Amino acid sequence: MSTYKIDAAHSEINFKVKHLMITNVTGTFKQFSATMESSAADFSDAQITFEADVNSISTNNDQRDGHLKSDDFFNAETYPKLTFVSNKLDKKSDSDYTLTGNLTIRNITKEVSLQVSFGGTMTDPWGQQKAGFEINGSINRKDFDLKWTATTEAGGIVVSDEVKLQLAVQMIKQA
Repeated sequence: MSTYKIDAAHSEINFKVKHLMITNVTGTFKQFSATMESSAADFSDAQITFEADVNSISTNNDQRDGHLKSDDFFNAETYPKLTFVSNKLDKKSDSDYTLTGNLTIRNITKEVSLQVSFGGTMTDPWGQQKAGFEINGSINRKDFDLKWTATTEAGGIVVSDEVKLQLAVQMIKQA
């Protein structure tokens, strides 16, 4: 069994939400951790855990970030972490997988499926073995009680319910 930890310096945990239904606002979590354990060279038996610090959320706008940390959205004071624990990883091809697991936000846990593209493995110049993955999916924010909503004067929606998840992840094999 090999254990891998996320390389935070070479990973991005991003999300996108439609604003006014015409453009996306992109956010990221700046503090996170993840562990992957696997016996298979292709990671087909991987067990994955992930955690993000809600207070590290950034959309490059302090006012919006404060609103996202409030009870209208994540309620970071009461629920400071969001977590993901894998249930299974289904190999579709040499590089494509479906990752299914339990996502917990605001103490609400829902099963989600994410599309994973395995980019391969490489040994970096310092002798560390790394594995790269692109992970994409979407959730409905209201399933997790991220409930704030507003409409424009014309009746348009300010923030969509769908949140797109986009992760670029490098994992480092532990000695």
